[in-house]
Amino acid sequence: MIDLRSDTVTKPTTAMLHAIAEAEVGDDVFHDDPTVLNLEARVAEILGKDDAVYVASGTMSNQIALRTHTEPGDVVIVAPKTHIGFQESGAGASLSGTTFRNLPSVRGQFTPDTVRKAVPETHPWIPHALTDPVKLLAVENTHAGSGGAVWDANQLAKTAETAKVLGLATHLDGARLWNATATTGISEAYFASEFDTVSVCFSKGLGAPIGSALAGSAPLIERARRFKQMFGGGFRQAGLVAAGALYALQNHRERMVQDHANAARLAAGLAETPGITINADTVETNLVYFEVVTMPADQFCNELHAKGVWMLPKSATEIRAVTHLDISSTDIDATLRAISTILR
Repeated sequence: MIDLRSDTVTKPTTAMLHAIAEAEVGDDVFHDDPTVLNLEARVAEILGKDDAVYVASGTMSNQIALRTHTEPGDVVIVAPKTHIGFQESGAGASLSGTTFRNLPSVRGQFTPDTVRKAVPETHPWIPHALTDPVKLLAVENTHAGSGGAVWDANQLAKTAETAKVLGLATHLDGARLWNATATTGISEAYFASEFDTVSVCFSKGLGAPIGSALAGSAPLIERARRFKQMFGGGFRQAGLVAAGALYALQNHRERMVQDHANAARLAAGLAETPGITINADTVETNLVYFEVVTMPADQFCNELHAKGVWMLPKSATEIRAVTHLDISSTDIDATLRAISTILR
């Protein structure tokens, strides 16, 4: 099966399994697992932050960040289709009591002026308690809901700076920040520089089996550790899984350009396939979104699965395919042949 559902479906490489088997471990709840400590220090270094905390998933990392920055009743401003606001099972409302407000955006990106307009300026006669408190700007880079779109780095920095001037905390959901760096050559630290906290994932493009990390200032991460424990995220001998993440961090970042090349190869082939609608120019990283015009998306995915290729229907017409380290250029060619057969 050529599995293009997500970049989370990868299997550990042989070298990664060796790193996991040889991992030195402790007890992460006591903060003495050496492999976890090594991973957290390396993540903080890469992102240009004081410290980082290793957690089980990207959702947990984002939700810990929300709880760290906000109080119940606070408003978080986001772009539409962001993972933190709309793909985490309502956790922001349940765990932190926050609500989300969409900002007008293009492919998940908005401007400093858009942020200014989202923060209410009340007349002195109107009590502040009568307005919804906008407290946090949360940005996603790359923006998965827009097909892995990469923020313009300078616009991203200016947008976060504006939020700070307005008194907002800032959080960057960088689950696929590694992809943004791979495609632009701009460092993760630069993308993260104006944000109070940054979440990164090891089980997506990097191909590790488990985990994400939240990075930020020492006081914020100390506070975040409390909520990690509160939300049930206390590991014990976490070095076993942290070793896989650390190996991926040290060995799989540079190879991600291959995933992007395979995504571009798939997009180019789809653009030449009758019955498919796609703008190949919008494929910037490893996510490929396209539409089928001759049959429902779920029927297309079912027939494709029967031929050994797995994709996800995103709507009645839209399909998502994601390249990753277990997908080769040969797999892409086989996928395109299967699609042509179905549509003929």
